[in-house]
Amino acid sequence: MTLTAPDAMPSDLETLLQAVQDADSSSALLQATRALAASGHPGGAGLLVEVLAYNNPGAAVAAVDGLIALGEAAVEALLQLDPENYGARAWAVRALAGIGDVRGLEVLEEALGTDVAASVRRAAARGLGSLKLSALPAEQRPAVQQRCLAALLAATGDGEWVVRYAVAVGLEQLARGLHPADAAWHLLEQGLTELSAANDGNPPVVQLRAKVALSRLPRR
Repeated sequence: MTLTAPDAMPSDLETLLQAVQDADSSSALLQATRALAASGHPGGAGLLVEVLAYNNPGAAVAAVDGLIALGEAAVEALLQLDPENYGARAWAVRALAGIGDVRGLEVLEEALGTDVAASVRRAAARGLGSLKLSALPAEQRPAVQQRCLAALLAATGDGEWVVRYAVAVGLEQLARGLHPADAAWHLLEQGLTELSAANDGNPPVVQLRAKVALSRLPRR
């Protein structure tokens, strides 16, 4: 068996980073970003985040996939993005939602409540429903769950049905961490009931998804 030299990984990473930095066309940037993302090296997180601001949707998608794969190792770099760079911030919301690290809570809350793009609000809704709270001390989890619930309930009135659909999904996911005896349970159930109601502007697809979520809730 041939042993890998100790400095092989840094050398490989340096080559991957350089390829992204030297890319002189959209296709070259896409290929280089895909390669860096596929490497799964935490040292590539910073540059993958930079790619989010390059105005290259294909490369941004590849970067988001790579950042999600890196998980918590990518969170700090994502949180350091310039909030004034809307395009990059929108991609970062998607990445943070996919990672599910609780450090992204504030960004997801703000995105769901204020972002102009329905696709970003939709990603934020899904992310708020599936934050990974296991890393938190047990006594801190209820406060985070309450914040997620409040943001999702506020978004049940979102003007875009795709966002409301995602809110129904988010509420169902959030319910898995609650107990029917919790004070928040009734509010969550009420939110899903409202989404399941037939009314103007609430298409059947949203109603059906909310009903499915209600049917999956543990019985009190």
